[in-house]
Amino acid sequence: QVQLVESGGGLVQAGGSLRLSCVASGSIIRINAMGWYRQAPGKQRELVALITSGGSTNYADPVKGRFTISRDNAKNTVILQMNTLKPEDTAAYYCYADVEGLLWRRDFWGQGAQVTVSS
Repeated sequence: QVQLVESGGGLVQAGGSLRLSCVASGSIIRINAMGWYRQAPGKQRELVALITSGGSTNYADPVKGRFTISRDNAKNTVILQMNTLKPEDTAAYYCYADVEGLLWRRDFWGQGAQVTVSS
């Protein structure tokens, strides 16, 4: 139906940068919000950043000023640029999309991309 495929992530030292990308494909009429959530071991999944189709953004307090979310509506792509990474940013990062198809609307998730920040 709809797939979200993530790329990027990996291992980086504290203070470094990483970039996550996510492409949505399938029976898509419209994508409303897109964004990223993360889940560290033993913790609940939490919002990192969201962006609407109009470009409005929302960031979690811990990443404000360090992470930037952007999207290309024509390519159904959302990108998370992560700078000044900290060890506490270590988590699995999941792409999210609020997708409308023909007579339906639902949330979709990517498979997760691991981000590990060493101190």
